[in-house]
Amino acid sequence: MKQAHVFISGTVQGVGYRYFVRENATKLGLTGFVRNTEDGNVEAVFVGDEKRIMQMIELCKQGSFAADAKQVGFEWDSSAGSGKEMEEFKDFSIN
Repeated sequence: MKQAHVFISGTVQGVGYRYFVRENATKLGLTGFVRNTEDGNVEAVFVGDEKRIMQMIELCKQGSFAADAKQVGFEWDSSAGSGKEMEEFKDFSIN
């Protein structure tokens, strides 16, 4: 089980992007959350199988039909030595 913290910039607020992310993350069996940030970007945490997380990150680059994700960056979070504990989520939510 892996956890990725993802940051998306571009035209990603007010265009259904978070709903797109939630729908696809749920289809891939991932847990976590997606939310808007104060600076006009979007942040997400995906927890699950590494291959499925990578598929989700690729989908984030495509975005919803009205979105224009200019940049998608991520970092792996782990409880082993990084100081970042993996979070536990029951489902995938929009925060």
